[in-house]
Amino acid sequence: MTSAASPSFGPDELDELDDLLDDLRTRDPDAPHWEFCDGVLTALVCTRRPVSEAEWLGVLIADSEEPLPEEEPLPLVPPFRDLAQQRRFLELWHQRSEQVRAQLAEEPQSLDEDDAFQPEVIDMRGAIASLPEEERAEMDGEEVPAFGQIWAAGFLFAVDVWSEDWELPRDKETAGWIDDSLDAIAALAEDDKGAPAVCMYAEDGPPSTSEERVQAFGEAIWAVYDLYRIWQSLGPRVGTVVRGAQPGRNDPCPCGSGKKYKKCCGA
Repeated sequence: MTSAASPSFGPDELDELDDLLDDLRTRDPDAPHWEFCDGVLTALVCTRRPVSEAEWLGVLIADSEEPLPEEEPLPLVPPFRDLAQQRRFLELWHQRSEQVRAQLAEEPQSLDEDDAFQPEVIDMRGAIASLPEEERAEMDGEEVPAFGQIWAAGFLFAVDVWSEDWELPRDKETAGWIDDSLDAIAALAEDDKGAPAVCMYAEDGPPSTSEERVQAFGEAIWAVYDLYRIWQSLGPRVGTVVRGAQPGRNDPCPCGSGKKYKKCCGA
């Protein structure tokens, strides 16, 4: 799906994002990889309200606890080299967000369909197993994530950071659907301990991923479709309406306990 308002996101844009994030890691080794970013991005697309760039950019890139000021342009967030590089990252992020949103808006009959949603993941174990023996030896002893594991970790990271927006609704049936969907994604965040049977990196590559993992990956994708549909139908969370004068934090609690409000009902 392409338009002037929703530019395409393809292999060239993905390569550009990878190169951009590689450059960030020359200044900050902890800058995230794209697979983690794509998990965060997907969760933000599913979140029941729009989360602004000022809210997520510093949290994701610089591990900041505070949102950026809502101004244009946004202040430079290290480790971006300059505002131009940061602006290009946001442009590419927007392209991918619009692609994911368009894909999730129309649920397919099968995940094999061309316009079905697919997380941006790589089978690192398959990639390493496909290397020449001397290069594989250099990776001995290093922990290599399972297929889809980093993407799922990024998704759950966003759910945790914006937990208020992911607070379960009172309707038990709907809350159960959300819980089940998040459980499917959490299962993908675990290690793949099954017997390697297929290679997701190359069709003729050595086995690196279990059949159970492939099944879990598909279930996580369907879970994303469910979460998007549920939260879009519910809309933004409505805050509690407080009526009348409220006691001060150091005032006696109106419940009659004799304690200060902040130590009693105000806690």
